[in-house]
Amino acid sequence: MTDTTRPIRIGLQLQPQHADYRTIRETASAAEDLGVDIIFNWDHFYPLYGDPDGKHFECWTMLGAWAESTSRVEIGALVTCNSYRNPELLADMARTVDHISDGRLILGIGSGWFEKDYDEYGYEFGTAGGRLDDLAEALPRIESRLGKLNPAPTRKIPVLIGGGGEKKTLKLVAKHADIWHGFGDPETVERKVGILKQHCADVGRDAGEIEISTGVQGEPDELGPKLRGLGVSLFTVGVGGPDYDLGLLKKWISWRDAQNG
Repeated sequence: MTDTTRPIRIGLQLQPQHADYRTIRETASAAEDLGVDIIFNWDHFYPLYGDPDGKHFECWTMLGAWAESTSRVEIGALVTCNSYRNPELLADMARTVDHISDGRLILGIGSGWFEKDYDEYGYEFGTAGGRLDDLAEALPRIESRLGKLNPAPTRKIPVLIGGGGEKKTLKLVAKHADIWHGFGDPETVERKVGILKQHCADVGRDAGEIEISTGVQGEPDELGPKLRGLGVSLFTVGVGGPDYDLGLLKKWISWRDAQNG
């Protein structure tokens, strides 16, 4: 059975590129005032769109600032690159931001893919398979360190794993994630949800425990019902600088409110 009972949530990926930080902070506050559920950034060192050497800010220091400058929304990275930080350090950073935010952090993580980040900052890029193997090793270490820290996190920090790899990534989702974030049209999402359910069955986990998230670019009245029917409950709109247009986000928030009643 596909779970369509979870309340619909709306996320904003506030891409930290081509903008002054003041604008980023003001946009986060505006999105919170609009009623968005989660505000994400991303974990890169250079813009992904537009001028490749344009303005850009670092992910986790920004999350610490958002923990203070927001009060209601959940916050997180969509997603943290596992390659850039020791797993124990990342767990400690997450625990700290969890406390600063009074329990509003989502720990989004993935294996990494943007080669320029690696080359410019001195990380070994390796292969996609090798980076996924590194993520598989890191996740238990993160979980272990979170269990040892004093003080402990304020709650069981939700783990979001981003990526659509059907053999390795979705298997990691089945083992470790509270939220799976994917991309693609409804047909793609449907296929990957089916594969995720099989991975969950293989490890003896109830697939209904995992919230299904996807990035959206289209109109909610057309796209929303199709994805909702596949079990998606978290819909995330991405916006980039220098001027962050929240028009599409407003439409998705209105659609959420109508659907949730």
